[in-house]
Amino acid sequence: MKLWDKGLPTDQKIDVFTVGNDRQLDLVIAKYDVQATLAHAKMLYRIKLLSNEDITAIEKELNVLAKDIEQGTFIIEDHFEDVHSKIEFVLIEKIGDAGKRIHTARSRNDQVLVAMHLYLKNELVQIKSQIKELAHDLLTKAETYKDILLPGYTHLQIAMPSSFGLWFSSYAESFIDDLYFINAAIKIVDQNPLGSAAGYGSSFPIDREYTTRELGFETLKYNVVAAQMSRGKSEKSTAFAMSSVAGTLSKLAMDVCLYMSQNFDFMSIPSKFTTGSSIMPHKKNPDVFELIRGKCNKIQALPYELSLLINNLPSGYHRDFQLLKEGVIPAIQNLKASLEMASYALKNVEVNKNILDDDRYDYLFSVDTLNELVMQGMSFRDAYIKIGLDIEKGEYTPEKNTKHSHIGSINNLCLKEIKEKLEQV
Repeated sequence: MKLWDKGLPTDQKIDVFTVGNDRQLDLVIAKYDVQATLAHAKMLYRIKLLSNEDITAIEKELNVLAKDIEQGTFIIEDHFEDVHSKIEFVLIEKIGDAGKRIHTARSRNDQVLVAMHLYLKNELVQIKSQIKELAHDLLTKAETYKDILLPGYTHLQIAMPSSFGLWFSSYAESFIDDLYFINAAIKIVDQNPLGSAAGYGSSFPIDREYTTRELGFETLKYNVVAAQMSRGKSEKSTAFAMSSVAGTLSKLAMDVCLYMSQNFDFMSIPSKFTTGSSIMPHKKNPDVFELIRGKCNKIQALPYELSLLINNLPSGYHRDFQLLKEGVIPAIQNLKASLEMASYALKNVEVNKNILDDDRYDYLFSVDTLNELVMQGMSFRDAYIKIGLDIEKGEYTPEKNTKHSHIGSINNLCLKEIKEKLEQV
């Protein structure tokens, strides 16, 4: 069944090619199509295009469908083009003419639009919650290990003393930046496109304000052509927000992989969180973080994939838009899984508390020694040259017993301010 079927046959090869994998992907948005269909039906009832009997029967059957979808028993057979045709078929089969009236003042185009807007909004809200949970976990770790020193690196060369407090909280604050992108994407998708029909509105006296309230949208997309143009733009906005999150998460995963290596030995995770080698019995591999890194790097490519897909398309609907789901839906699932696994694994990270005992980190303290000379009255330039020459001659002796009060004060300030920012975002 196709919503546009007029009784004329379609070539089988054309049918297979144009449907693609919509049936599988549409299972993800099925519950949102049911929600939107119910809101649309209630609106049609309010403007007297459906009777009391119609709306009662439609609501009953849509609730049954919603339950089937929730329980995982809802399927889209091969003779249906998509979820929208399957739902309308079931309604017609169960309640007859009332089901035939459900498409009044509606196009498959705004059905897809509203279902995707609802789906993206819901998923972005969930992703936001996951990010905040992970950020809280990182701040807890930062508080626990704020006084444990960690070598800072620039150019992959030993630089200055840092701390695990700074390292953990740096990612917490970076995720807050990502939350700003997520909030912006939510703002964009939280606009009701239902009622735009095929992009040029409807001559029926529909009540778009009502469906906006009924579906929980913040506002509606007033211009029906603009509503149509939100297809692709909403997905791309979501993709850019997810790309920002993925960039932070990928960098975090890379740090963990690096810090877990024997050459660094900054941190470890329990053996049950690692995998082994089929030939080397000593191996404990951080596959979880490597996969997070890989999945997140793929997600960072998504905005550009979508941009190429919809670039230079004129206003109005084009079948190219069907392909948006193929990139966005798996990316959302991968990002949510990566956030979940990162949070799960990082809760069990153990840090090495004696990293700086290694002589390779002696020069890490050269800046502290330089600063002490400046505090004693020497100019910065002379102190800089003196310490540099002492190091070259092998005459520099670090004072590792220094408590590095500047690290402690930075930690405390960071944690306080970052916690406040996280609560506000």
